[in-house]
Amino acid sequence: MGSKYTKRYTEEFKRDAIALVDSSGKTVTAVARELGISSESLRGWYRQAKADQGGGRPGEFTTQEREELRRLRRQNAEQAKTIEVLRKAAVFFAKESDR
Repeated sequence: MGSKYTKRYTEEFKRDAIALVDSSGKTVTAVARELGISSESLRGWYRQAKADQGGGRPGEFTTQEREELRRLRRQNAEQAKTIEVLRKAAVFFAKESDR
């Protein structure tokens, strides 16, 4: 949840920046400085691109895996809320039936 001052870059810009790192032989920091962006942003994009291509570190998630994990966590939270509502309803109706 970045601040309202966080810059957003297009996917095309990110791809071009990553390609520039690969083709120029310069460091990520040097390319980031030339482009006027944060070296940490470019480093993150570069790592994610390598993971998506299968060349990432062991245990590093691809973009698709990250999206699936995010979706599953959201689904899990919704199901937990549903279970809690059903649990409260069961307690309520159990008390009502005892009367």
